Amino acid sequence: MTQVTAMLVMFVLYGVLPAAGLYLGYLGIKKVTAPKMLEYTAMPQLGYIPEKSLPADVKIALEQINRKGKKLRLIYGDTNNDGKIDDKDTINETYIMIQNLMDKHIPQAVADYRRLHDLDVTDGARADTTKIKHSDVTGKQALLEVLKTINTQFDDLLNASYHEDGQKLLATNRYLQVRFDHPNAESTMQPLDRLNENTQAIEAPTSNSAATHNAVNKISNTNNTDVKIEQ
Repeated sequence: MTQVTAMLVMFVLYGVLPAAGLYLGYLGIKKVTAPKMLEYTAMPQLGYIPEKSLPADVKIALEQINRKGKKLRLIYGDTNNDGKIDDKDTINETYIMIQNLMDKHIPQAVADYRRLHDLDVTDGARADTTKIKHSDVTGKQALLEVLKTINTQFDDLLNASYHEDGQKLLATNRYLQVRFDHPNAESTMQPLDRLNENTQAIEAPTSNSAATHNAVNKISNTNNTDVKIEQ
């Protein structure tokens, strides 16, 4: 082994390796001691939120909205039922409303609460105990009211979709029973006419149902409350 090779080996053993070990150890300690971060995949605009900056009931409400919103986006956005939302789908009013709530209004409401929380130099208790001027609610209660309103309307939209799709199944079953269980000349020669009479619900677009419009209108009416959600 030449002197240059020996010096290179010594540099690696006593220089590079210890430095790499110290750096990896620093990264490991930093990762272990870092605060746990929350992520809501259906609402990416929320970003990563420190777990300790949100109360438990707020986190529960956000998790419920995140789960329901993910389902609603597919129900009202995937209009051609191919399992994805793309340019081939038809955008409707209900889908835009869901998008605005999850991409704009919820992140804004959470950001407003976190600013109130951070105003307290101690433990953030002010946002949970001090009532907002000219109101009877604290910052935490105001945020929970916003999330409760959205959560309730998401439930209404899911229920509306369930009953609509159920009616389509019932109409399909009635047509098939008439078409196959009781065949006659009329049903054999004019199946399309009977289909039009018995399956109108199948062709009706989801967004036009009375139940869906009622759910959308409820969210619009929340502008009358102290905590406003823009449309």
